[in-house]
Amino acid sequence: MHEESPKINNALLPLSFLFGLVVDVRNKLFDWGILKSESFDIPVICVGNLTVGGTGKTPHTEYLVSILHKKYTVAVLSRGYKRETQGFVLANKDTLVKEIGDEPFQIKQKFSNIMVAVCEDRRIGIRTLMDMNPKLDVVILDDAFQHRYVKPGLSILLMDYNRKIYEDKLLPAGRLREPLWAKERSNIMIVTKCPVDTKPMDIRITSKYLEPRPHQSLFFSSIHYGDMIPLFAGGLAFGRRLSDINKKTETVLLVTGIASTRKLVTDLLNYVDRLEEIKFPDHHNFEKKDLDLIEQTFNQIKSPEKMILVTEKDAVRLQQSPYLSESLKKSIFYLRIEIKFLENKRIEFNEKIYEYVRTHQRNSKLSEERS
Repeated sequence: MHEESPKINNALLPLSFLFGLVVDVRNKLFDWGILKSESFDIPVICVGNLTVGGTGKTPHTEYLVSILHKKYTVAVLSRGYKRETQGFVLANKDTLVKEIGDEPFQIKQKFSNIMVAVCEDRRIGIRTLMDMNPKLDVVILDDAFQHRYVKPGLSILLMDYNRKIYEDKLLPAGRLREPLWAKERSNIMIVTKCPVDTKPMDIRITSKYLEPRPHQSLFFSSIHYGDMIPLFAGGLAFGRRLSDINKKTETVLLVTGIASTRKLVTDLLNYVDRLEEIKFPDHHNFEKKDLDLIEQTFNQIKSPEKMILVTEKDAVRLQQSPYLSESLKKSIFYLRIEIKFLENKRIEFNEKIYEYVRTHQRNSKLSEERS
């Protein structure tokens, strides 16, 4: 396979052992019913992972919304990482990024007709959503694989092709939140961020190592890059594609606040010869000093053509920043991404989702009429 093995800090393995003991005890308490998992009489789909950050939860959550929202009444419930509020918050057209977090805000921007909410306690969040809309058909839980107080009807586990979880270690030596065997709680596993030209042999090798059980389905997905959109109206251009970049004359300054930029940088180098990068921590809130650094770095680029490129997640935070100068506003673009399933398995995946939602509706007759 072409991906690198995860970097492991062997000196921290004793701490990983202790962390694993704590995780095992917690999981056993749920398995034995000492800690209670709550089920709901509404379809609940969980999207999560075993590792810390960077598996593509948001684009996969958006994909689920895209195939469900035209037929069903959908809600997305997230914790709202790094938000400045507490408790249950339902997004509306006036909600700010800092009130719900960047990923829920991004989803609400794209799908304004669905309910998007945040709540630390997913049980309270689901109950509140159901009370607010008795016609709610399905709840999608974003990043909730470890939130075992809710028992989802369908659990989707994501794992990055570029960081093999079967060679990873528990925190803090590696990046696993749970041991590998925890994957057996999932109904669907998706290996994400695969190269578009992933060979059948690589798929077979990965499948062998992951050992899906009879109750599990395994899919592989890749990232598809769409248009580069101006962050603000009046940008230098509209609807540019990566293929429009002039390799000989144009420099791209990539500014990110995401968990891992490795695949993005690798992919961009197929289109860009002159690439500079400024990396911030995941979910970074851009302060004035950050924007000053970006502007200073951008001004020092001597290329006849240049642009600043950010991810969608960073774009929603930058849009509401009071520190952006007018010159920066004209030069920042964000890159739209979507997922595509390999091996022509999009229809098979969609059918599994539709079947689950259809057969677990509170009113199955109504569900059949909609099908």
